[in-house]
Amino acid sequence: MKVDETKMESDIGINHQCIQNIEGVKMSFHEIVRLYNKRLANAKVYKEDSSNAAATQAEKEEVDSRSIYVGNVDYSCTPEEVQQHFQSCGTVNRAVQNALLLNESELHGRQLKVSAKRTNIPGMKQYRGRRPNPYMAYRYRPYTPPPFYAPYGYGKAPRFRRPMRYRPYY
Repeated sequence: MKVDETKMESDIGINHQCIQNIEGVKMSFHEIVRLYNKRLANAKVYKEDSSNAAATQAEKEEVDSRSIYVGNVDYSCTPEEVQQHFQSCGTVNRAVQNALLLNESELHGRQLKVSAKRTNIPGMKQYRGRRPNPYMAYRYRPYTPPPFYAPYGYGKAPRFRRPMRYRPYY
């Protein structure tokens, strides 16, 4: 009878270990589900941001259609002076066409460049070629050493190594 009692106690110990393993698996499963829900929520936020990005691209194009570029402005000009120069064009939202008429006008003795602002399109940056480097002139050709030429001619040896016999044509 004692054997059966010890066997039952060992079975209870094994069952207790199995229950602990199952509890651990349950905890890890709940952790995985929680992380999955968190990633799912982040994906929804990302999709909303991408739709907002498309809306902001349209907004950027609309704002750029109401913007101008003013170049060649003297460094001593203040923003107030530039604003006063363009004040005759009208309100900010409707002044683009009138401001373009002020192209090549003078401010502080310098001729201004006024043009419509262009909309930047991501990924459409134009590649500008680089000026060739004079020190890298042969960069594209691999280095090939010059061909080997015998220093005294083919089959000839220097005087001090020649044999001591008569050679009239050599």
